[in-house]
Amino acid sequence: MKVHGRCHCGKIAYEATVDPDTVGLCHCTDCQTMTGSAFRATVQAPAEGFVLTGEPKIYIKTADSGTKRAHAFCPDCGTPMYATSISNPQRYSLRVGTIEERAQLRPRRQIWCRSALPWSIDLQGVVKLDRQ
Repeated sequence: MKVHGRCHCGKIAYEATVDPDTVGLCHCTDCQTMTGSAFRATVQAPAEGFVLTGEPKIYIKTADSGTKRAHAFCPDCGTPMYATSISNPQRYSLRVGTIEERAQLRPRRQIWCRSALPWSIDLQGVVKLDRQ
């Protein structure tokens, strides 16, 4: 599936080909902190189909395993865009919220559920408003 993404201010944009079956949610505490939310929604994009416009700021995160990942975000508005390996990226983990076609990207799996905020797994009883 071809997707188009951009940051909130439009300084950084991309096109990519993704497999909708790779959409996932991560509930780890790093993802909670780095998104400022309860979880991170991502979809995988092979490097050969990823075209970036603009120059993101890169933050290098070292995981508990010692693996280093490059996290890209807009230097102006701060929108998280993707994560990838530091050198010779084979794929990009795109942030679903930056993708125009995000309504078509339903999560297929959730990981790090042991770190999930208890209320984030079941939102059935939460009041829903069309707008405020």
